[in-house]
Amino acid sequence: MVLKDPYNRTVTNLRISLTQRCNLRCIYCHAEGEVNPEEQMSAEDIAELMQVGVQFGIRSIKFTGGGEPLLRRDLVDIIRSVPPGVESSLTTNGTLLAAKAAELKEAGLARVNVSLDTLRPPERYRQITGKDCLADVLEGIDAAIEVGLTPVKLNMVLLDGINEDELDDFMAFVRSKRDVILQVIELMEFNECKFHGDVDGVEQDLNERAKRVVTRRMHHRKKYCLDGAEVEVVRPLHNTEFCAFCNRLRVTSDGKLKPCLLRSDNLIDIRGGKHGKELEDAFREAVGRRKPFFT
Repeated sequence: MVLKDPYNRTVTNLRISLTQRCNLRCIYCHAEGEVNPEEQMSAEDIAELMQVGVQFGIRSIKFTGGGEPLLRRDLVDIIRSVPPGVESSLTTNGTLLAAKAAELKEAGLARVNVSLDTLRPPERYRQITGKDCLADVLEGIDAAIEVGLTPVKLNMVLLDGINEDELDDFMAFVRSKRDVILQVIELMEFNECKFHGDVDGVEQDLNERAKRVVTRRMHHRKKYCLDGAEVEVVRPLHNTEFCAFCNRLRVTSDGKLKPCLLRSDNLIDIRGGKHGKELEDAFREAVGRRKPFFT
């Protein structure tokens, strides 16, 4: 059974936050929209939730976190529990990826998104993340390519006065690698980080320079093809198309169904022994609560 929300949007993607623990302190982190998370979900509960999702037409699962998913010791077990026929991917800061890429691939993970906001010397990376781990991230990207966790998508949050001058550097980096796509992401408004880059200007520049522009179904966002580099622009703020084409249902790390990234007032708690029909009903209710944030 495929579920549609009251706005006729089909839900086919489950985005599961696995932890709030992190080894970095990025200045813009929105923690996946989680507010005061409690104890994280068990691998067993996550596996059951994924099985329920498949019953309702979920075809892809993204593992992510307000923190770093690779800090979970049972991550490989979680990936192995993904139902057959469902594509799984992972968002990571990449600092721990090199040592674990092969095991993740063997467990069934299809690909990774790596958060990387600068290619410049360690000082700039430390300014953004609080640590000097740039070399580790670059090694992780190479390891992911080597084992086939591809395409690797680089998530670059555009930060005014910090990394706006690096777009051409990132495109050159993408061209130098196989199976790598750049995603330029608009800064969210969850905390006190005010470095909002000029996404309008970037997108206009890409549109003028691109040899081909493709509109993706997901969020109706654009992919720009420039001399061997693929660049996507992700614009969640004040964007009615982003909301109109949203196909995601989110799960917080402490076990709540979250119908919208930008809202925390309509969560459904699935902790406390919800199983079987009770869990299915919670899934239906969460989809029923979905409403475009920007209309």
